[in-house]
Amino acid sequence: MSELITLSTQYAKNFLDEAAVRERAGAYAHLIDEARAGFLNDWDSAGWMRLFEHANEASIRRMEEKAAEIRREADAFILIGVGGSNNAARSVIEALVPDRTVEILYAGNTTAPSAIERLLRRMEGKSVFIDIIAKNFETLEPGAAFRVLRRYLYETYGTDAARRIMATGTPDSRLHRLCRENGWDFFTFPETVGGRYSAFTEVGLMPMAVMGVDIRALLGGAERMQRHILSAAAEENPALLYAAARTLLYERGYRAEMLTFFEPRLAWFSKWWIQLFGESEGKDGRGLLPLSCECSEELHSMGQFLQQGSETVLETFLCTAENSDGPSLMPDGVDDGFAYLDGKRFADLNAAALGASMRAHSGHLPCLQLRTGACSEETFGALFQFFMLACVFSCRMAGVNPFDQPGVEAYKRSMFRALGKEG
Repeated sequence: MSELITLSTQYAKNFLDEAAVRERAGAYAHLIDEARAGFLNDWDSAGWMRLFEHANEASIRRMEEKAAEIRREADAFILIGVGGSNNAARSVIEALVPDRTVEILYAGNTTAPSAIERLLRRMEGKSVFIDIIAKNFETLEPGAAFRVLRRYLYETYGTDAARRIMATGTPDSRLHRLCRENGWDFFTFPETVGGRYSAFTEVGLMPMAVMGVDIRALLGGAERMQRHILSAAAEENPALLYAAARTLLYERGYRAEMLTFFEPRLAWFSKWWIQLFGESEGKDGRGLLPLSCECSEELHSMGQFLQQGSETVLETFLCTAENSDGPSLMPDGVDDGFAYLDGKRFADLNAAALGASMRAHSGHLPCLQLRTGACSEETFGALFQFFMLACVFSCRMAGVNPFDQPGVEAYKRSMFRALGKEG
């Protein structure tokens, strides 16, 4: 099972004792029991642990059928959502679907006038379908975008607009009622799953299916990862060990965690990771500030700080296997000063840059290393499940609630008041 994840603290040994990490993990072995029980104390928020309760065979078949219809008829598919309503799907689509018969566009993630105007221009002359994803249908950005886009669809297609609109929301919500009244397809955003934990529900799976992602393979990778974590002993459990390591480093004064990767296809996944840990862990005056570094490009902007800047950052290298070796660098008779590269492939260059970075950075800051398989549906399923479990474990160790977001709710109330919304 190449998509499973392993943790190495080799490049953190100057800052972190491996025995201490194992000891801390052992002290929290009960968290594995909590996970096996589906986090019963948070049953109303832990629906994502019950993988096939929402992504059951009937649900999967319905998503696949609707996705096939859209691929047959659409030139453009618009995902309307923000944060947890689009990050997981976008992570997988942008990584795994470079060649597209249907263009995917994103809306509802900004209030910038230029963004919606640019989107409308890109839609002109295209056959368009949309999916509005909103758990409680109260968030400003997707609500505003949906207003504009559904008006465009009805003005463009008349009565045919209804079948071009689908919505993903909570059963019996205002959005669900609108679907029944207007004949829009409705998909479920489960009450027991928060946005940042929703990758394995219709929230994440439906847009992935539209773009041709093998959602069954994704769920398979998640299931295998979950089974592995729930069966592994505490001292050998990669998710619990990762949580223990980052908790110990937090206790020793580190205040930010940089997720560093040498696979550019993980760029949007890193945004999902940032939301997961930032929104789950960052409360009660606690938590590591989640950051990301896309390499090797950002070695030329962040590398200096990571090697000689303030000693507040721990670095987690997320290392995926290569899907291919890439082209060879062969001499062509031009004396360009790069003869030392003759015969090497791009995989060799990437491996050298990764190794050099870990060796260089680990002299100044603790570097954790997480290794997994090549980018695929199975690997992304495993990554989502690994980090969600590790995040809950980290929050439990910190004594914070991994499932609420009171700061976000406070921001929303302030924004609603500024716009004249009552209540």
